[in-house]
Amino acid sequence: MKKICYAAMLCLVVLLGACRKKTQVTEPGVQGSTIDLIKDSIYLYTKETYYWNNQIPAYDAVQPRNFSGTTEAAALSNEVNALALYAINPANNLAYEYVANSPGRAKYSFIDNGQTSEQLGGSRADFGFAVTSVSATDMRVRYVYEGSAAGNANLHRGEQITAINGRSDLNLGLTADYNFVVNALGTTPINMTLRRGDNTTYSVTLNSSSYTVNPVITYKMFDQGNGKKVGYMVLNSFTSPANAQSRLETAMNYFATNNVTDLVVDLRYNGGGYVSTAETLTNMIAPAAKNNTTMYATYYNSILTNGQAQLLKNQYFKYSDGKYYNYAQIDYSLAGNTVKFAKRGNLNVNRVFFIVTGSTASASELTINNLRPHMDVKLIGRNTYGKPVGFFAMNINKYQLYVSQFETKNSQGQGGYYTGMLPGSTEYPGVNDADDLTKDFGDPTEKLLQHALNFVATGTYGATLKVQSTGTQTAIQQSVGAEGFNGMVMDKAPKLKK
Repeated sequence: MKKICYAAMLCLVVLLGACRKKTQVTEPGVQGSTIDLIKDSIYLYTKETYYWNNQIPAYDAVQPRNFSGTTEAAALSNEVNALALYAINPANNLAYEYVANSPGRAKYSFIDNGQTSEQLGGSRADFGFAVTSVSATDMRVRYVYEGSAAGNANLHRGEQITAINGRSDLNLGLTADYNFVVNALGTTPINMTLRRGDNTTYSVTLNSSSYTVNPVITYKMFDQGNGKKVGYMVLNSFTSPANAQSRLETAMNYFATNNVTDLVVDLRYNGGGYVSTAETLTNMIAPAAKNNTTMYATYYNSILTNGQAQLLKNQYFKYSDGKYYNYAQIDYSLAGNTVKFAKRGNLNVNRVFFIVTGSTASASELTINNLRPHMDVKLIGRNTYGKPVGFFAMNINKYQLYVSQFETKNSQGQGGYYTGMLPGSTEYPGVNDADDLTKDFGDPTEKLLQHALNFVATGTYGATLKVQSTGTQTAIQQSVGAEGFNGMVMDKAPKLKK
């Protein structure tokens, strides 16, 4: 067992900047293919850094090399899923990473070949839009990124897709039709006919292309009279600070200049991203009076907290200051991971509404939780994803491993929202209502935004929407690569151990 573990340690690959080195070193006498050693490494890194690592069985009980799949990547994913489902939440006697509609898949942990880090940096190569369904025969554009093929073709959220690649009789309740749509959305080019809100139609042919994401899809202001002004911003992901910060500043400066009294941040499809960007947004919204008080704290397992990590000596990352840091050098103590407010910009509001859905996760929930003790925070929409944990990438051969490594709690010790944040509950005041997929972002008649505008003007939310999306929604959106990532990545300049 010790020889196997040591060999797996030696086979780990270090990622320095954008250069990925592939090496293979084994201790004399240890047998194992490259894939065997990768599987060992996944187990060992998880056993050392996983937040609930004390619930993961010993190597001999897990037998990492026995995991299989139709491809190498599938086999590794099966191992990660299995490891992530050992830890049980005593609150409901289910695994912390249990997913009700996909019980064999981990809710948080995963492994990929680097595409996540590219997307979080703001780089994408696809059509630039997402699709969802109102019913089996009603598909809608979920959102569109400017500068993408869809953005350049002037697609808008809420438009109905009436035909795809010549088919106008599609019924997503039929397996053959559903598969046809999924395949069409995953193949370039794609031909579509769409119907606008005024019932006019148009046709487009889109080719997948590379573009840089602007995570701030739109921002605007609504004057509700009597000195009440509402700033509205759609933030679709917490991309890297280099990609997101200036765009957030532009929106927030606009709100501050126009003296908005209330803020609406639309996070309905925001699956998270970089912790540093979440902190930036939090500091833009928070009252200046909270400066130098605790925003939140990060908790790691005892191995990391006590500075006993051995395998992390093989892992490095390059921060924006150009320096390389070894993960084993980092201070993982609670004192070293308590973050304080530092106000950014001149926005001055006492109340913020967050629009949320089941796709609102991780860094989005972190931002909400950070602000709850310090200002009037209201949630509008559906129950959020539920991810109070995060990770940092670990490089193993050509893969990057993400397993839940830390938990966050706000200044009042509030956290643990593993089942999500429920709008309209005692803990999360607001209104529980369905996503209105028939209207564009920023349309004052779009139901979830309308609730916030009504509340500012009258003190009541108004009637709730009766239409709900069908169960086909998630599968369709994933086929376009829409909200596949749900997480928060620790990317800040680290505090090193003394």
